Amino acid sequence: MPSLALRHPIRTLDNQLLFPPGTLLTEETLDAVIHSYRVNSYQICPLLLYGSVKEDCLNFLSIPPYVTIFQDKKQINDLLNLLETVHFSIPILQSLDYFRQHELYTYTHVLMVFALSTLLAKDLIPDYDECTRLSATGPTHDIGKMCVPLNILKKTTPLSKIERSFLEHHAAAGYVLLSYYYRDTQHLACKVAFDHHERRDGSGYPRSILLEDPLVEIIAVSDIYDAMITLRPYRSGAYDNRAALEEITEMAKQNKIGWDVVKALIAHNRKSNPPYKEMTISAEKRGTPPSRNVYGITAEETDPKGRTE
Repeated sequence: MPSLALRHPIRTLDNQLLFPPGTLLTEETLDAVIHSYRVNSYQICPLLLYGSVKEDCLNFLSIPPYVTIFQDKKQINDLLNLLETVHFSIPILQSLDYFRQHELYTYTHVLMVFALSTLLAKDLIPDYDECTRLSATGPTHDIGKMCVPLNILKKTTPLSKIERSFLEHHAAAGYVLLSYYYRDTQHLACKVAFDHHERRDGSGYPRSILLEDPLVEIIAVSDIYDAMITLRPYRSGAYDNRAALEEITEMAKQNKIGWDVVKALIAHNRKSNPPYKEMTISAEKRGTPPSRNVYGITAEETDPKGRTE
């Protein structure tokens, strides 16, 4: 792991400081924190049985466009069966409580990324155990947002550069937190948390590396898609489904993400649900993006009247 300078602190949900700002994150510094972990073991619980996760997940899947994507009842039953096999330690599950209480966008988002990535993985990954391993990373990929102040997560106007750096900090924070709880820096969940905002062309964050892992890419595309089709505080409304798929298709054209996962996603958005390898994608753009969207725009790029330069 290349070293990474942390601009912001990383704390657990119970406010234990793991790394202060200014720390150079290296294998050595992370190993030292992991070995300081004094709890021998935490109670674990199936995700399906934790709190209202099952009920909430089923409710979210009944809302368009997920009601189309999961039109086959067998798909939902398979998802619930998989939920029974996914277990987390209590500190990780408590992150879901935190988001459900304080930042419902993220709570909904991680459950939907879990559901969607599980569905796509069945198409793209022939090995069942690998599918199961990937599925268990969906609910934890954004755990690092616990380290982002709520006023930044909920902000409706452009973020300042320092606020933007705080938001992007969640990827490294998630990697550290999951490495700490799993006591394993090589756990797939840690890698997914760290790299799900990286892109194939190196334009992502936090390390601007080339995204080459197909497992991480499934989470990355599910993350992008769900973020666009649901309400967010930084824009006037959600992308309509057509516009979201067009944006993701454009990212594939720019080699930011791969074509296979994009085709699999689009195939599940068609009622006929064709095999993704037989998919043809229209070049015509007919979607309607939201009228106001300040995502990616910093406050320094706007004038006093709020207009972008």
